[in-house]
Amino acid sequence: MHLKTRIFSLALLLGPAAWAALPIEHWTHASGAQVYLVQSPGIPMLDVQLDFDAGERRSPVGKTGLAGVMASAARNGVKAAAGQSALDENALGEAWADLGASFSASAGSDRLTFALRSLSYPDVLAQASALAARQLGEPAFPDKLWQRDRPKMIASIKEANTRPATVAARAFGKAVYGSHPYGRETTEADLRNISSADMQALHAQAVRACYARISMVGAVDRARADALVATLLSRLPQGNCPALAPVDEVQPLAGPSEQRIAFESAQAHVLVGQPGIKRDSPDYFALLVGNHILGGGGFTARLTEEVREKRGLTYGIYSSFAPGLHAGAFTISLQTRPDQAQQALDILRAELQRFVADGPTEKELQAAKANLIGGFALRIDTNRKLLDNVANIAWNDLPLNYLATWTEQVQRVTTSDIRQAFARTLQPQSMATVVLGAN
Repeated sequence: MHLKTRIFSLALLLGPAAWAALPIEHWTHASGAQVYLVQSPGIPMLDVQLDFDAGERRSPVGKTGLAGVMASAARNGVKAAAGQSALDENALGEAWADLGASFSASAGSDRLTFALRSLSYPDVLAQASALAARQLGEPAFPDKLWQRDRPKMIASIKEANTRPATVAARAFGKAVYGSHPYGRETTEADLRNISSADMQALHAQAVRACYARISMVGAVDRARADALVATLLSRLPQGNCPALAPVDEVQPLAGPSEQRIAFESAQAHVLVGQPGIKRDSPDYFALLVGNHILGGGGFTARLTEEVREKRGLTYGIYSSFAPGLHAGAFTISLQTRPDQAQQALDILRAELQRFVADGPTEKELQAAKANLIGGFALRIDTNRKLLDNVANIAWNDLPLNYLATWTEQVQRVTTSDIRQAFARTLQPQSMATVVLGAN
């Protein structure tokens, strides 16, 4: 059977499974890499994620976006090495297409991520892992292609700067994070400052075998997984992994701030928030459930009821926490008619103050728990979603039974827990506010 036909046939067999019951195995590879595996033998597929502490928080001032640029350029070819010829971007793309597999790279605020997906048949996986090892360890970063791609990225930034949502979000990020890397946005000047040599330097510094956190979900046992890790990391520097320099923490806001930004827009954009929590906060579950009640639960949320349902001031209003290695933002956002922005903002603030002071009712709590627990299966109903969760456990040093106890942790939350957690975390009188496009 042709390989692509075989992949399609197997995809038809993929369906929901009781992923939470599958144990997560964890060990330290001989290279020093931390490995996390969920064996899923139902179909012969394997998803692998490799994470490194080389996200945008590591990009130097004046070169914000370096991590993302490096990740994007990783597809532009591999060097000649160990008796193998170089592959340009076209040859590399064709090689992956011939295998029916994929390998990609991306960068977030905290981490640089590489992702491999392949059939787990020994012949296919051996070729896919060997090719991934070359792309992971020997990227070419050709300057000619960076000179080609940079103008496209600059044009994309210029276009984004015409969008009201981009302008509002950039102002909000600066107001919440100050000079912390979480609040930086890539500019045209940043891209002009970045060179191919910068990409090579960041890769050499941060993408090392012993820094890797590797998550796997698929049809391999521990022995095959360990051998696969050896192959994937074989072209990276081994050993000699000094502790990376610490990144300063996000500072609390000194007091309230408000920016009114003139902008020709059919809708006013309103953002209110502050630094929230780190991912390892003991208040995580209380804030998760509480935020579902406040503004994260869609049409059942309080903010939706007060601002949309009762007064018709917006189509949607949302609140969220974005915890990371540092205190990610707590944000409330909405769009409304420019002449209604102040009214919507006043109601938003009043409802937030009320919630922080009094917490939810028992009825709201039970409804939120039912919704969250009932929807838990949708968080892990595919290999990709399960891999995301396993990688979250690996990256944040969460307990290996995190998924198995998730619903129990939600069920334990009380109204008192939520009230106390919100009181510890949020200061409604000291938040940053951005209003763009209001009359």
